[in-house]
Amino acid sequence: MIFTVAIDGPAAAGKGTISRAVAERFGFAHLDTGALYRAVGAKGGDPVAAARNLVPADLARDDLRTLEAGQAASRVAVIPEVRAALLEFQRRFARREGGAVLDGRDIATVICPDAEVKLYVTASAEIRAHRRWLEVGGDPAQVLAEVRERDARDMGRADAPLRAAEDAVVIDTSDLSVDAAVALATAAVARRLGDRPG
Repeated sequence: MIFTVAIDGPAAAGKGTISRAVAERFGFAHLDTGALYRAVGAKGGDPVAAARNLVPADLARDDLRTLEAGQAASRVAVIPEVRAALLEFQRRFARREGGAVLDGRDIATVICPDAEVKLYVTASAEIRAHRRWLEVGGDPAQVLAEVRERDARDMGRADAPLRAAEDAVVIDTSDLSVDAAVALATAAVARRLGDRPG
């Protein structure tokens, strides 16, 4: 069975947690596409060459969840040649046999516009900054400023800006527990699987 779940949203909205839970619940493969961009940014040097030569070991680095790696990812993600180099990798993953969940910024709008399920996971900037602060520490005001800066860059870029697909199910996690958010996401996938013939 080929079945794609595309999950987009801003940093620290909960899409990674939801994506992993959905993949586990339905036995689908999972790809955190942000890790591709984080790995490219963390490699340093020429980002286009880094994207073209990305290997699985690059995705296993232990520094990919840092604030610095996130900022680096956002900077390299605006480079069209980097996006093009990673596009086919993501599309092949999405249409693999057995189902796939991909989360990122432009999965439903650019990478997999024909995905069977599209979710847009969001939360207020203040809530997301607090979550990120709990994860990485630092000065709370600085973390909020960086979240807002990243939102502006991700939503304002010319190539594949962050936005909800027109047919996406929007899940605002600002006031939801993890379990409640996961339940909404899995229900959306289960509904679509139930609609499939055969």
